[in-house]
Amino acid sequence: MSESEVLSSSFLSAAVVGDSDAAAAAAPAPRKRPKPGERREQILQALATMLEKPGAERITTASLAAHLLVSEAALYRHFASKAQMFEGLIEFVEQSVFTLVQQIVGRDVADPDQPGIDGARQAARVIALVLQFGERNPGMARVMVGDALVFEHERLQQRMNQFFDRIESTLRQCLRPVADARGSAKPTVDAQVAASVLTSFALGRLQRFSRSGFRRLPTEHLEESLALML
Repeated sequence: MSESEVLSSSFLSAAVVGDSDAAAAAAPAPRKRPKPGERREQILQALATMLEKPGAERITTASLAAHLLVSEAALYRHFASKAQMFEGLIEFVEQSVFTLVQQIVGRDVADPDQPGIDGARQAARVIALVLQFGERNPGMARVMVGDALVFEHERLQQRMNQFFDRIESTLRQCLRPVADARGSAKPTVDAQVAASVLTSFALGRLQRFSRSGFRRLPTEHLEESLALML
């Protein structure tokens, strides 16, 4: 699957359960029982959808259940806690992004005559991937920067911190040859500094996107911005 295919797809393939349940309730036929795992995906889809509303307040299990037209008890049959629901969203972010990051880092054949150019191109594509993912999944962007995790369990923010640590580590790997090609006396340190700056740039862009009510796109002037840093 290509980067564009994943990034342009919806968060989950399942539809929000509220619409189907409402239709079933209005029809005389008995409500169709969801397939195994389908209700769990519907809950995560609903949570992601609610997070996409600009200025949304903290989401409670009561508001999530109301959105789905089910009881809170129905939610807890599939998730032990709300924190576990957010972990489901974080898992989606991790799997979606790092599957493509591995393709970016692994499929480019390095040119021995231009190692710095290859590394810089890979780093730029990794940052573009992270920002495009957030832009196309606004609810996930709020999770990525922690805005949706305020007052939630501390381990959720720690896990997102680890996500960006992995991004920074990948960038450092890409940028080490760039520092070498430029004749740096301390290529490892220079690669670490550059990776840190790029990661902070990505986080800042996603935060601005989230806190502007999704009006300021994270990919705004992206090529020009990356050209200044790389």
